[in-house]
Amino acid sequence: MQLKNISRDLVLKPLQAVSGIVERRQTLPILANVLLEHRGTRLTTVATDLELQISASVEVEASGDQSITVAARKLQDLLRALPDASSVSLDAKDGKMTVKAAKSRFSLQTLPASDYPRLTMSQEQLQSFSLPQKLLKSTLRLVEFAMAQQDIRFYLNGMLFVLEKNQLICVATDGHRLSYASMPIEGDFAKQEIIVPRKTVMELSKLLADTDEPLKVDILSNQVRFSFGNIELTSKVIDGKFPDYNRVIPSAHTKIITIERALLLQTLQRAAILSNERFRGVRIGLAPSTLKIACTNNEQEEAEEEIEIAYDGGSMEIGFNINYLLDALATVSSTEVTMALQDSAASVLFTVPGRSDFKYVVMPMRI
Repeated sequence: MQLKNISRDLVLKPLQAVSGIVERRQTLPILANVLLEHRGTRLTTVATDLELQISASVEVEASGDQSITVAARKLQDLLRALPDASSVSLDAKDGKMTVKAAKSRFSLQTLPASDYPRLTMSQEQLQSFSLPQKLLKSTLRLVEFAMAQQDIRFYLNGMLFVLEKNQLICVATDGHRLSYASMPIEGDFAKQEIIVPRKTVMELSKLLADTDEPLKVDILSNQVRFSFGNIELTSKVIDGKFPDYNRVIPSAHTKIITIERALLLQTLQRAAILSNERFRGVRIGLAPSTLKIACTNNEQEEAEEEIEIAYDGGSMEIGFNINYLLDALATVSSTEVTMALQDSAASVLFTVPGRSDFKYVVMPMRI
């Protein structure tokens, strides 16, 4: 491979787009590398972890027909450390890649492109739809924090995508809380459910732009592909049965309050300072006109706060993991939130007044 005097950013930006999935510790040494393919005037950068593959392409002036693999993080760190307006030259031969910029010269080990384990693409496309990037990005943000991490129930380590009629529903749960968000899409689709792995969701959320630029989603037989801008992200889906989220979302609450989101968030953030570091419990007491929040820890320290609310129902007290409440309140951008409660043993439902596209359920904990 030979590229002479091209803008540093032409190599760096696609490299940054794909290298986020490259793990620092690899079972196969070549998985620490990225594949650089120069075909015609197009330079394509590819990274994979055998479950997820991302490619990003740019146009370059010189034409060629060569490919090579090189250490992803080393090349990225070198390019990032060069001055912004730098021009670089890449020359790969005899198992080495030479990177030159002005009077700087670096030599990196390479491995053959033929050894690079590309993800086998499914040929069976089931359904396909498009939507603005910012719409999916904002929806993922409302849901992704509720995904499980390394749970033995592997189907919880991801996000459920439900395509049905003219909407896409995203759901995540770790068994203690559940977040639900929906968005409209153009078309009329047969119902289909897929579970997208956590790593794919987090990478997609990072790469999507906050713009109206289009995103195309292709649901394949055992994969899902997201195409936007110059990036294509293909991932295997999780083969499992996601819990019935409709049964988890409660609907029989009798105690309903609407409260200023920022006020509740700030109050909980202060109380969290003195919460138990291990269990992170918070007691919430509901009484006429008053919401009480209390936290204690092993050092017998205590935080107590009261918020005036418009409520004239019965009194109750319920315990939660305070982190679960903070996660949702910090993510939602609304002015107010509605809390719907039943008793100390029932889950609480958070919604946004006037909106049915977001629901967040938190199970109580015994304190």
